[in-house]
Amino acid sequence: MKPEMITLKHGDTTIKMPAASLAKLAVASVFAQVLPPAANVQPACPHSVPELGAVWPGQGGFNGGLIAARGDVPEHYLIIASIDVGDHEWGGRGIEVKGLSKTDGYTNTQVLCGNEDERKYPAADACAEYQADGHHDFYLPACAELYHCWVNVPDLFAKDTWYWSSTQRSANGAFTMNFVAGNQVSYGKSFELRVRPVRRLFI
Repeated sequence: MKPEMITLKHGDTTIKMPAASLAKLAVASVFAQVLPPAANVQPACPHSVPELGAVWPGQGGFNGGLIAARGDVPEHYLIIASIDVGDHEWGGRGIEVKGLSKTDGYTNTQVLCGNEDERKYPAADACAEYQADGHHDFYLPACAELYHCWVNVPDLFAKDTWYWSSTQRSANGAFTMNFVAGNQVSYGKSFELRVRPVRRLFI
């Protein structure tokens, strides 16, 4: 069965269309006149993202840059806390903690803070306890996340010290980062080194 057609003429122009299509256009036109404009809804857009290294209002720190999705972790911005939280031991010297990652500092911190052997991991604990702008999901970054910080925003970090990562090297050592030349080396877990919390802002 052929659809009912309607012919519209305006000057020298002729438009022929199904009646159902014309009805849809008419209804859409009515809604456009009655409903408030969609422009009142503010979408999340790239223009709302601060520059690299700039304060991200309401997010607890600075924009550390976009990190691509990896495994079960979706694409996200890394928010770097506004301050260091002191010098701390990594903790657990002589114990090789299972389940730690080179890239996922959030999971590393959860493992270290929730360990069942009741040993203390001061660097991770200091980050997990940090709060800013109402956010309580900060963590000790993995070595790959610290390297990401060196590539994108090295000036946010002190140059006269080494920063702990949450990535373990062995039972006695863990990876650290220096922000002068981007060196990553292993230090003994009993050393007291600088600590900077980070958190994730998913998009």
